[in-house]
Amino acid sequence: MENLEPVIKNDPYIALRFREFRSYIGMRFFLTFAYQIQAVVIGWHIYQLTKDPLSLGLIGLAEAIPSITIALYGGYVADKSDKKKLLIWIISAMTFCSCILFLITMPQATHYASQGSLIILIYVMIFGIGIARGFYSPAAFSLMAQIIPKEHYPNSSTWNSGSWQTASIIGPAVGGLLYGFSGVTSCFVTIIVFMLLSLVCIVFFVDNHHPHFIPRENIYNSLSEGIRFVFKSRMLLGALSLDLFSVFFGGAVALMPVFAHDILKVGSEGLGIMRAAPAAGAVITMFMMTRYPPMGKPWRNLLFAVTGFGLSIIAFGLSKNFYLSLIFLFFEGAFDSVSVIIRSTILQLLTPDEMRGRVSAVNSMFIGSSNEIGAFESGVTARLMGTIPSVLFGGTMTLAVVAVTYLKTKRLIPLSLKQINPH
Repeated sequence: MENLEPVIKNDPYIALRFREFRSYIGMRFFLTFAYQIQAVVIGWHIYQLTKDPLSLGLIGLAEAIPSITIALYGGYVADKSDKKKLLIWIISAMTFCSCILFLITMPQATHYASQGSLIILIYVMIFGIGIARGFYSPAAFSLMAQIIPKEHYPNSSTWNSGSWQTASIIGPAVGGLLYGFSGVTSCFVTIIVFMLLSLVCIVFFVDNHHPHFIPRENIYNSLSEGIRFVFKSRMLLGALSLDLFSVFFGGAVALMPVFAHDILKVGSEGLGIMRAAPAAGAVITMFMMTRYPPMGKPWRNLLFAVTGFGLSIIAFGLSKNFYLSLIFLFFEGAFDSVSVIIRSTILQLLTPDEMRGRVSAVNSMFIGSSNEIGAFESGVTARLMGTIPSVLFGGTMTLAVVAVTYLKTKRLIPLSLKQINPH
C-alpha cells in the first residue's frame, strides 16, 4: 500500500474520481456553454442594431452593477444556505431571463414593440442575469469545497477551470456559427436547452450539503468578517488586485464584434472563432498544468502570466490579419489561464469552510465583475479614442499594473505559497 501512495497523490485525474465533482463540473460546463453562446449572440445582435461600440460596453455594465451590488449578500446567503437548493434557484432564474431574451429577439417581436424598447428589455434581462451571478459564484465556490477533500483542491481547481474554459471554446464558436447560419432564435433554443441540462446535473446528481456557517451576529458583522479575511492575506489580496486591474484594462473581448465586423471583416462566424481562441489557449494550458502546476513560486509565475496577457492584447490590437489575431488571442487565453489557476488554488486552500461564500463574494467583486466593468471601459475608450487605440491603451495599462505590482511585492517573488501563508 505504501508504494501506491505516490501514484494516488500524483494522479492528475484524482478529482474526477468523485461522483459529485463530475456532476459539478458538468453543471458548470453546460451553464458556461449556454452563457458563452448568449454573450456572443447578444453582443452581435446589439451591435447590428446600434453600430455603436459603447452599446457593447453597456452590456457589461448592465451585468456588472447588480453582480457587484449583490455579491457580498450573495456570499452571506451561500454560507448559511444549502448550496444545492440555492444553485437550483439561481440557475432557474438565469434560464427564465434567457427565455425572455428568446422572446424579445425573435423577428416577430418588432411587430409588438419598437427597436428602442426591445434593446432596453435586453439590457433589463442582462441586469437580471447579473443579479443571479452575484449569488452563483459564492454558491458554486462553496459547494466545490464540500464535495472534494482539501488535499485535492489544486487538482480540482485545475479541472474546474478546465471545464469552464472548454465550454468557453465551444460556446462562442457554436454561437457564432448558429447565429450566422440559423439566426438568433436557434441560438436561444440551444441556450435554454443547455441551461436546463445544467439544472439536471444539480437536481439529480449532487447531494444536499448543510452549511458550516450559522449566523450568530448581525449581517453587517458577518459580511465584514469576509472582507477582513481577504485584506489580511497579503498573497490573496495581491493576486485579486493584480487580476482586477489587468482584466479591467485588458477588456478587448468586448470589442470583438467591432473587430469582426469592421476591421477583420469575418462576420458572426469569425466572431465565434475569435471568442473561442482565448479559451482554446486556456484549455491546452490547463491540461498541461494538471501535470505541471504553477504553484512552486506562485507570485513569480503570476507576474509572468499577466505580463504575457498584456503583450498578447497589444499584439492583437496591432494585427490586421485574421489568423494572426487568432494566434494572439490564443496566447492571451493561455497566459490568463495560469493566473486563474494560481488565484483559484490560493482561494480554495486559504479560505476556512465557514467563510467560503463571503470570501468568494469578495473575489467575485474583484474579478468576476471586472470583466464586465472592463468591457464598459473598453466601450468608452473605443468611443473616445477609436477601437484599435483603446485596445493598445488597455494592453499598455496592464503592463504598467504589472510593473507597479512588481516594485511593491519583490519580496514575495522567490517564496512558495506555504512560506507566504504558513497557516
